[in-house]
Amino acid sequence: MSSSFFIKNKENHKKGKSPAVSKRKVSYVTDGDSGAKSIKRAKKANPKHNEEISSDSETESSAVPKKRQPSEEIEYEETPQEKKLRLAKLYLEQLKEEEEKRAEEESFESDLIAGRLQEEVLEQKGKLQRFIAKDLIAPDASEIRVLRGHKLPVTCLVITPDDKCIFSAAKDCSIVKWDVESGKKLHTIPGGRKGTEDRHVGHTAHILCMAMSSDGKYLATGDMNKLIMIWEAETCKHLYKFTGHKGPVSGLSFRKGTHDLYSASHDRSVKVWNVDENAYVETLFGHQDAITGLDSLSRERCVTAGGRDRTVRVWKIAEESQLVFYGHEGSIDCIQLINEEHMITGADDGSVCLWSVNKKKPLSTVKQAHGCHGDAGLEQPHWVASVAALQNSDTVASGASGSHNSQVQLWKCSQNYRGLEPLFSVPVSGFVNSLKFSSSGQFLVAGVGQEHRLGRWWRLKDAKNGIYIIPLKRKPPTQEEVND
Repeated sequence: MSSSFFIKNKENHKKGKSPAVSKRKVSYVTDGDSGAKSIKRAKKANPKHNEEISSDSETESSAVPKKRQPSEEIEYEETPQEKKLRLAKLYLEQLKEEEEKRAEEESFESDLIAGRLQEEVLEQKGKLQRFIAKDLIAPDASEIRVLRGHKLPVTCLVITPDDKCIFSAAKDCSIVKWDVESGKKLHTIPGGRKGTEDRHVGHTAHILCMAMSSDGKYLATGDMNKLIMIWEAETCKHLYKFTGHKGPVSGLSFRKGTHDLYSASHDRSVKVWNVDENAYVETLFGHQDAITGLDSLSRERCVTAGGRDRTVRVWKIAEESQLVFYGHEGSIDCIQLINEEHMITGADDGSVCLWSVNKKKPLSTVKQAHGCHGDAGLEQPHWVASVAALQNSDTVASGASGSHNSQVQLWKCSQNYRGLEPLFSVPVSGFVNSLKFSSSGQFLVAGVGQEHRLGRWWRLKDAKNGIYIIPLKRKPPTQEEVND
């Protein structure tokens, strides 16, 4: 059939037939996709006839609209095989990119885990020191918030592990739970009057110390009545009452990662309790005077300040042994661990000492850390009533008490804790009875009162009982640091 078509076509050209016939053929060739394909196949099959068809299409090519030409070019640009090949290549490239990205993420995660493990090892060894102090700057007075709610001097406070709440206690025997962000009271456990111990749920004497377990579950408080109270931190519900000390309870600390509680008292003893079991474990003796402060971390040991016996002691609970350290010339009133190997203490001789548990003498001592007061020739240093440390860092703080120079001083520990350098001070009005850094290092909280937490030697009438929330501002990064 195709041969007769081509013969007719040939005859038509010879006879000079009207162009209408050729137009029909042209429209068939150009408009129909399948027709075009069949003609192309015919070209390959019969080159002789092909010449005549191609000449026809050439003569009539001008009749094809220009708009249709590009669509034909696009249509013939890529065959199905080429398209499959292109898509396959794209798919392979995507797979390669995904694999590279996954490899990068896995490498980053492994580096992160390795870094964390290294930090944990250093932390256990007491050699972890994050360098934060160089970036800290003093806050403006307007940025410091003051929370007021206690009628009598604030004696102690703790911050929850998530930094969202603060618990504070005072000489009015009450405990208050605060919301850090809003500054509002979330809960108040009121104090009772002396003689109402049998019917009152709570303290009926000055609260001297408090501690919170590292998981935020338990709150422990100790008072002048020789009692330790255990509370559920979330609901402020009273759980247990521990008795056994023969003097005021002056120091409390939970061992990190456990519910083992260490307590210190003016009866010169350290006791160990298990809060989960509501049980007493053991008593340790050694101090020659009333213990004024206690702290612990994750090791099975605690450190204590011995007041007027002028010693600092490290108690190894499992071995039932102790290490004794000497350095201050006055009563050591406060103590805090920086990491497992280093600690800071403050005394009423105005000095602040930095210690290593491996050396009997201080690594560094700053005398008259908060200056002096009094007439010429009769100057007395301002007492250091509280100290705090941002754990595993180079930043510590001390709080002074005095009528002319009540302030919170921040210090930088030099590398390997060989010295103390002053950073800046924040003026406050009253006795700085308690200091605590937030876990994140974003703020410092000071408990301030008109009187010292351990006595009533003198009273500052101008001071106000309250809690100061001091933001720890950082220097803005330099252009070089931003580029890095």
